[in-house]
Amino acid sequence: MSNKDFIEDIVPEDYKTRGSYSPAKKIDLGGFYLIFVSGVQAPKDDNHRVVTEDVEEQTKLVFEDIIKILQQADATIDDVVKAVIYITDMDDFDKISKVRGEYFRNAVPVSTLIEVNRMTRDGAKIEIEVTAIVKK
Repeated sequence: MSNKDFIEDIVPEDYKTRGSYSPAKKIDLGGFYLIFVSGVQAPKDDNHRVVTEDVEEQTKLVFEDIIKILQQADATIDDVVKAVIYITDMDDFDKISKVRGEYFRNAVPVSTLIEVNRMTRDGAKIEIEVTAIVKK
């Protein structure tokens, strides 16, 4: 038995990756699926720059991409049990927290928030990775 027997790559059709990674992995645990979603940043333009400078809009776009990836794995945002959020400016915490609360009002996942120096996409101010679990 290999990993491919119980681990599925989740890659939405229109998803563009930079480098060698999977947007998500869906792991069959028997009665449940565990889903790991890679860090997601706001969408980029042809110049590899995020499409908006507004941190609240970036946060919403990130959550919408996460929702799309989770749907591909037969999960929802309400199935998220852990979130790790990276931001480039801790002064944006209140704005991000407000948007985060709108998306996680039912899930209330355990969370970590970290300020970082820079993101891989020019102009990106936030990146979020999540872990979800769903019953088969």
